[in-house]
Amino acid sequence: MRTWVARQAWLIDFTVGSLARRKTKNLGLWLVYATLVFVLASVALYTQALRLEAAAVLAHSPEVIVQRLVAGRHDLIPPGYLERMGRIRGVQKREGRLWGYYYDPVLKANYTFMVPPDAGVARGTLVVGPALERERGLARENGISFRAYSGRLFSFTVADVLPAATELMSADLVLMHEEDFRAFFEYPAGHFTDIALSVANPREVRTVAAKVAAALPDSRPILREEVLRTYASILDWREGLVLAVLSGALLAFAILAWEKASGLSAEERREIGILKAVGWETGDVILMKFWEGALISGSAFLAGYLAAYLHVFRFGATLFEPVLKGWSVLYPRFELVPAIDGLQVATLFLLTVFPYTAAVLVPIWRAAVTDPDSVMRQ
Repeated sequence: MRTWVARQAWLIDFTVGSLARRKTKNLGLWLVYATLVFVLASVALYTQALRLEAAAVLAHSPEVIVQRLVAGRHDLIPPGYLERMGRIRGVQKREGRLWGYYYDPVLKANYTFMVPPDAGVARGTLVVGPALERERGLARENGISFRAYSGRLFSFTVADVLPAATELMSADLVLMHEEDFRAFFEYPAGHFTDIALSVANPREVRTVAAKVAAALPDSRPILREEVLRTYASILDWREGLVLAVLSGALLAFAILAWEKASGLSAEERREIGILKAVGWETGDVILMKFWEGALISGSAFLAGYLAAYLHVFRFGATLFEPVLKGWSVLYPRFELVPAIDGLQVATLFLLTVFPYTAAVLVPIWRAAVTDPDSVMRQ
């Protein structure tokens, strides 16, 4: 075992010296390789972190959200629906929710107006999200006015600003009193935007949703797991969009690997011929070139992945943030929790390191099994 380890160490040392003799070519190849890994790993790491963040945010959301449909469109929940849902077996808690969207022509952005469930906002006041505070230059006790869709002008006082730690969820959020909300959007008394249901047994969520749909045919139950799948699909689509744009880089890498597999330079052939002439066996030559490919691809993969990790979790993925985040105007500021998926790393490793290392061996084997004199003459 020690002999084998010593032999590999000697081969690696010789390979490093061989790479140093062609440092300009190998350094350029290494930089291209590391840049490709950096780009692919940045997209994968950022998307994976956003998936986990979305799952963590939605973990405490209602198991079932019930909407009412009229002509296939979302409509208000009329009085009586909340009471009827309380009769459905398995429903532990039901709550009518009030929320809506408002377009602000000042920022050209949409806000989410919502009545908090704990009724902790006094009438005539607002609690705003951190991004809204930042973009509108608001502070506590400031006044702000909104013109409703009816044309009426409503004035409010900013009572508080939501914590920065919640910015992923509350960047464009505006919390207000129920009476202010109903007056602003002209909501009739007893009507709600939707209903949030809590189910006593998590295994019966689908059963409860089916009962709601049967009892109220014009309703649409939305499960928490369906919302999670929707977010995952959106992130997958955005990831695929970025990778499609970067397909040129992938094609360039494929051409690079094919060029490496198609043949050797005259200098490399001469080196192999000399090694064979001085007594190297075919297996030694192949093993030496294997270590050459593994050192270039392995070190480039590690450097590219480390740079991608720092780019995503240290510098906020500034290259891909506008595409993958999805917000158009009010960009939230938040730090993603570092998350690495082992399967994702293994897949990226196999797609980048393995093909190149294997491609190196094809021309080496052809040259190594050829007579040394013929190789050097070529």
